[in-house]
Amino acid sequence: ILMLCSSVECSGINVCNLLSQAVVVTDGERILGLGDLGVYGMGIPVGKLCLYTACAGIKPQMCLPVCIDVGTDNKDLLKDPFYLGLYQKRDRSQRYYDLIDEFMEAITDKYGQGTLIQFEDFGNHNAFTFLKKYREKYCTFNDDIQGTAAVALAGLLSARRVINKPISEHCFLFLGAGEAALGIANLIVMAMKETGVPQEEAQRKIWMFDKDGLLVLGRSEGIQSDQESFAQPSPNRQAKTFLDAVNIIRPTAIIGVAGAGRLFTREVISAMGTINERPIIFALSNPTTKAECSAEDAYTITEGKCLFASGSPFDPVTLPDGRTFKSGQGNNAYIFPGVALGVISSKARHISDEVFLEASKTLAEQVTDKELEEGGLYPHMSNIHEVSIRIAVKVAEFLYSNKMAFQYPEPKNKEEYIRRKLWRTDYESFLPDVYDWPESVTKMTNN
Repeated sequence: ILMLCSSVECSGINVCNLLSQAVVVTDGERILGLGDLGVYGMGIPVGKLCLYTACAGIKPQMCLPVCIDVGTDNKDLLKDPFYLGLYQKRDRSQRYYDLIDEFMEAITDKYGQGTLIQFEDFGNHNAFTFLKKYREKYCTFNDDIQGTAAVALAGLLSARRVINKPISEHCFLFLGAGEAALGIANLIVMAMKETGVPQEEAQRKIWMFDKDGLLVLGRSEGIQSDQESFAQPSPNRQAKTFLDAVNIIRPTAIIGVAGAGRLFTREVISAMGTINERPIIFALSNPTTKAECSAEDAYTITEGKCLFASGSPFDPVTLPDGRTFKSGQGNNAYIFPGVALGVISSKARHISDEVFLEASKTLAEQVTDKELEEGGLYPHMSNIHEVSIRIAVKVAEFLYSNKMAFQYPEPKNKEEYIRRKLWRTDYESFLPDVYDWPESVTKMTNN
């Protein structure tokens, strides 16, 4: 485990593990829906890399979790005498960005240019800044932006099989306009473009609602540069609440990624059920206390009509008529371990958005008809190992076909090649081999 603070030069990095091929790094600023946890965000990189191993069989000795400590704006932590991190406000000066630059250089200098670096739970602005800055220079991706997008799109592609309606005919309304919402929206646009829909037309099908209301052109609160492509012309009526937005926009799908709790109210869910024969309701915020609604609320209020997915797990729901629904959990663990395995196995040096589009489609293809009948839009988590391997194979095939892989000679059978590289949980015997002497040698002769 590596922890860095702003007073430490990354060029002095000295970690005994010389086999690292995958790094997950956070600065602890935006941990799930819990906010700024400073160095206590270290559990996120550790947990993510545990999933690399558990879900995709990536060898644990190849994984390095990192927390970069530049302070915290959490007042409770700064008052805590037992807090383990720096007792200072979060450093947002140029020193912070220089430190991240130095960290990226130090990691690749020590472990190689193809080392996979996954950014996790950085603040919204920094998440987009670092993704744009490093994606063409390093082998890196942001799970909160790209991983979340891929798993959400997979759920939408699975829903298409139920309602028999292409994604290009949907209208989406997001609760939240941060990195998760923008990542999902951009991947939806990419999926629509693949079907022949022009980019601007695809963007016009996506609306966002944040703490300042609908994301519209010229709003007084302003919009960030990353949000501009999804800022829409103002509707005829003002949407003061999310319920107003639902009634004005009349979306076919609502996607919650705000981390603000139960904002998919009974009225919102009921309105979605009235507007649509089969409404799509995704409450993707984590942890469970931050989810926009529960599975029970969604299925009960819509009388079982909705297609529901959540970021946190919920128990099966049984309606009064006896129908039972087992909702799918749109967890990023379906995506990032398999993507990482495919990237590491093919020794790619850059990861494009198309990689996540391929992963998303592969995930959706593995949902069975039975799982759809039960209300699930994702494969059972018990199958996560095989799901991850299939995603890794598809990612590797894409990287080789687009000249982005550097593992040569190219494996003819990529699935067989990847399976040979998986970590095995059984231990090899260190006992010496024991052989029996042939009876003809050991038998005593009687003279």
